[in-house]
Amino acid sequence: MVEPEGTLADRLAAMRAGIADAARASGREPEELTLIAVTKFHPASLVRALHALGVRDFGENRHQEAREKAAELADLDGVHWHFVGQLQSKKARQVREYASVVHSIDREALVTALARPADGEATLDAFLQVNLTDDPARGGARPDDAPRLAELIATEAATGLRLRGVMAVAPLGEEPRRAFARLKAISEQVAIVVPTATEISAGMSHDFREAIAEGATHLRIGTAITGPRPSQE
Repeated sequence: MVEPEGTLADRLAAMRAGIADAARASGREPEELTLIAVTKFHPASLVRALHALGVRDFGENRHQEAREKAAELADLDGVHWHFVGQLQSKKARQVREYASVVHSIDREALVTALARPADGEATLDAFLQVNLTDDPARGGARPDDAPRLAELIATEAATGLRLRGVMAVAPLGEEPRRAFARLKAISEQVAIVVPTATEISAGMSHDFREAIAEGATHLRIGTAITGPRPSQE
């Protein structure tokens, strides 16, 4: 794990180097991977600073915060907002207004809510979130439901959704690579249903190396780049 020490530029450089090393160790090229800087709870000024350092993909998990940052930073070129948190169906239309990618689609109602863009809205890239635990209260679809939901997303894609692949968080208490290997197997099942949906959103500050080894294409990195979250009190 990359410790959140040094300046923002130092931390970002260290993470990029760590990702490159992990990619090459797995026989992959660093250019295959998308680094998403997860900036939840941090001010818009930090996003602006990361943008100046070359970051273009940013992750948020709370709709209100994400919408406000996107509006404040509308002057920045080339920014892609990734919504990575749990999403209420009734908020889906609003998330579509600023997000380029939603990583947390896990039920039919959310597919339906997101898949009907308003006039002029772009196609929304989507990841199907999978729950790798036995706890049904955790976010994500059951692994055996993933192919069915993938087929539904593909059907609805004609009206504005494009399935990119699957997403998951490694369960606490389980060796991350083992969890990501299960996600990779689910990814292969989804790709049978939707052949273009081959990407995997997995890996955070503490387990990105294991995720890369199991085929992750999108890494959601927070504190290793941003440093500790500001107090919410």
